[in-house]
Amino acid sequence: MEIDWHAERTDLANLAVLDTEHTAEPIDLVAVRAYRLGRVRAEMKKRGIAACLLFDQVNIRYATGARNMQIFSSRNTGRYLLLTEHDAILYEFTGAMHLADGLETLTDVRPAITASFVAAGEKIAEREKLWARETAAALKELVGDKSTIGIERVNAGAAAALAAEGFRLIDAQEPVEMARAIKSAEEMKCVRASLRATEIGVGRLRAAIRPGLTENALWSVLHQAIIEQDGDYVETRLLNSGPRTNPWFQETGMRVIGENELIALDTDVVGCHGYYADFSRTFHSGPDKPSETQRTLYKTAHEQIHHNMAIIKPGMTFRDYSEQAWDIPEKYFANRYYLSSHGVGMTGEYPYLYHRADFPDAGYDGVIEPGMTLCVESFIGKENGGEGVKLEQQVLVTKTGIELLSQFPFEDALLA
Repeated sequence: MEIDWHAERTDLANLAVLDTEHTAEPIDLVAVRAYRLGRVRAEMKKRGIAACLLFDQVNIRYATGARNMQIFSSRNTGRYLLLTEHDAILYEFTGAMHLADGLETLTDVRPAITASFVAAGEKIAEREKLWARETAAALKELVGDKSTIGIERVNAGAAAALAAEGFRLIDAQEPVEMARAIKSAEEMKCVRASLRATEIGVGRLRAAIRPGLTENALWSVLHQAIIEQDGDYVETRLLNSGPRTNPWFQETGMRVIGENELIALDTDVVGCHGYYADFSRTFHSGPDKPSETQRTLYKTAHEQIHHNMAIIKPGMTFRDYSEQAWDIPEKYFANRYYLSSHGVGMTGEYPYLYHRADFPDAGYDGVIEPGMTLCVESFIGKENGGEGVKLEQQVLVTKTGIELLSQFPFEDALLA
């Protein structure tokens, strides 16, 4: 099925009858998982890390493909991974060990010890020590005493108890983030599948726009489409309308969309195969044509992201990107988006690329490499009020430049 993204809204509404054959591309998920696990182990080896204890649910999924109640598990420490050069032991949530059946990345699945106050109450210190003893026993068997262990997102008492067992603990974020930064060709098929499904959802959302609809009702159109197409969830609720479009980061609510207003959306979709589809669009509610002010905002944001996409090239340093990035006019500077660009994979990730003015305080250097996927951002809105425009494109860094990944069109009426 060929989709005409520039069709009238009535035609876009017909996407409610879903035909996804146009997105079907065979994906070797075993190869995807093997690549990702190999990336993490290689980054651990570079840093002399004998084992990692991962509690971040996205990192566990990245390393092994194992998933279980991802949002719940992100705030409840009842599920974690012990990863070494040769072993990958998943400590799974109570009653859920069967969910990892058949995953070739795992060498064992064991019941987790939940070291949290919710689970242990006033006996939390005792539970933390129990967790540390059991974990230390496994680590000593696999990598020996006094080894360097990477760890993340465990509560402070548990970390202290594990350190008391004689291990050197360091933060595991760096090796995992560096591993995730470079995508394989097979992994990119997952990214594209997630984007195509999300674009269908945004097409349905665009078709549903009308004055009198609440922001929540409109946003729910995207959410329903994502779930229907086997996506996971929408990580944020960044849809707003009219005066709520500026400043940015106002989450969708019960406001009723008025006539001739701007509607700004950031997808932030954890979609097919757990990969992030992250692009932003701003629409107009009609029934009249956009105003000159609305068009100016839109065209300014459009100029920013296209300038910054044009300068991205492999081998470029983060500092050089910042120096060459688009100059934000003073009247829009205060309400600028906090990043110029950022990495993206299963979620937003390394690297963060900052605006020139922010680089001295917030920026860090590095190199843009082939295989990185980046989101190029813009928010344009005046500090003293009025509407704002959010636009964003997702790209792949290639050996010669970039490949545009997000294909949903911009609004011709707002570019006129």
